[in-house]
Amino acid sequence: MTAETDADDVHDDIIYPSAIPFVLVHLGCFAAIWTGVTLEALVLCITLYWLRIFAIGAGYHRYFSHRSYSTSRAFQFVLAFLSQTTTQKSVIWWASKHRHHHLHSDTGHDVHSPRHHGFIYSHLGWIFSRKHDEPDFAKVSDLTRYPELMWLHKFEVLPGVLLAGLCFLLAGWSGLVVGFLWSTVLVYHGTFCINSLAHVSGSKRYVTGDDSRNNWWVALLSFGEGWHNNHHAHPASAAHGLAWYEIDLTYWHIRALEILGLATNVRVARVNQAVEEAA
Repeated sequence: MTAETDADDVHDDIIYPSAIPFVLVHLGCFAAIWTGVTLEALVLCITLYWLRIFAIGAGYHRYFSHRSYSTSRAFQFVLAFLSQTTTQKSVIWWASKHRHHHLHSDTGHDVHSPRHHGFIYSHLGWIFSRKHDEPDFAKVSDLTRYPELMWLHKFEVLPGVLLAGLCFLLAGWSGLVVGFLWSTVLVYHGTFCINSLAHVSGSKRYVTGDDSRNNWWVALLSFGEGWHNNHHAHPASAAHGLAWYEIDLTYWHIRALEILGLATNVRVARVNQAVEEAA
């Protein structure tokens, strides 16, 4: 192991100040003891989980990070805004880190490899480390040329704040706590499992040179993102579930967008086939 890799392996923080809001969001979920859990708030929670898990898979990941399909500039902004309601930083930051992950997957330079950095760090600790605060703009030059995406990068928490306010207006304090905070925490860990569990637990269809796995129950929680070994074998594919039995709700949503004329040039891979343009 090189000295450079050793340096990358050392966690540069013991306490992450930027993790304080993240912790407060988790603690805020317990406020439901005082606000109660209304039917309206529960419906809001389920709806926002669905909408934002879709935004992460179809937005942050398959569109902004991998360009597995095309869309209009207007709908690109909608996807970016929806993605950032999850409060998982900007699409510029997210795509930059994810592209880096694919370049160095499960090596000492990977930003969140369980093999090198441990399970907890790969699940969430890496996000708050100071060395990962800023994106590598060179890796996302195709995104930084859009002023509206750079504006969202500058005000990355604004979409989440606006959504929280809307939840309060729609369903009061229970809407804020149960509708917004509960769904936010569920979305956090539903997607963080891809970085952690989907690199340690599951099956491997392809030899990819990393630890990516296909994990069916993570795929269910994340609307198809858990077919992670498939994805690392075919990163440009809009479909991660490549066999008929691999449920990939995000891909089905992208197909629906295609029918509506909001998605074009949808690329898809099939088992043992190269990525091709979808018919």
